[in-house]
Amino acid sequence: MTAVNGPAAGVGCSMGLVGDFVLAGKSAYFLQAFVNIGLVPDGGSTWLLTRAIGKARATQMMMLGERVGAEQAESWGLIYKAVDDAALFDEALSLATRLAAGPTVALGAMRRNIVTALDGTFDQVLRAEAEGQRAAGGSQDAREGGLSFLEKRKPAFTGK
Repeated sequence: MTAVNGPAAGVGCSMGLVGDFVLAGKSAYFLQAFVNIGLVPDGGSTWLLTRAIGKARATQMMMLGERVGAEQAESWGLIYKAVDDAALFDEALSLATRLAAGPTVALGAMRRNIVTALDGTFDQVLRAEAEGQRAAGGSQDAREGGLSFLEKRKPAFTGK
């Protein structure tokens, strides 16, 4: 997870966008400024942006070198959420706490499957899902999840 509070320009844009969840203060912006100084994007920007927002918007960001505000970035699907600047830290901490308290074996498998889905074939994704389901299904967290469902209570995951 990343939280962006202010400008994320150049390679800082790439670094700010690598999180599975990206939160940004509403005054933050994302800028691929390389074209403005006669250079090309680096730090994985070309790969990251094209996959995150598609060819047209990635081309716009890279070739026009214009700022993309946090709210626009959210509407494009570039980031998870734009929040009031004063709430950014609390929102980030709340989300991190929620994820840390979740079924981390399953969350890790989901993350790997999402990466596979970006570049893999449908068959590769199906295999990755089956492997992830096997690992998660054998976890203590899956047993706890099933029991908590039957007992109509909130699960207490341990990450095992």
